[in-house]
Amino acid sequence: MSETINRKEKREQLRKDALAAWNHYQATGLHVTAAEADAWLAKLESGKCAPPPEPHA
Repeated sequence: MSETINRKEKREQLRKDALAAWNHYQATGLHVTAAEADAWLAKLESGKCAPPPEPHA
């Protein structure tokens, strides 16, 4: 039973985080493209220490 509750809590937190991110985007227009995010993640996967891409409008 606690595993089901934990899963629901995680799902609810993900929903809240996604809604907060959407509201931030709506208010500021700041974003990173999928290509920028993919390039950053590829660097991390290869073991390089890289800062996240800068959001832009």
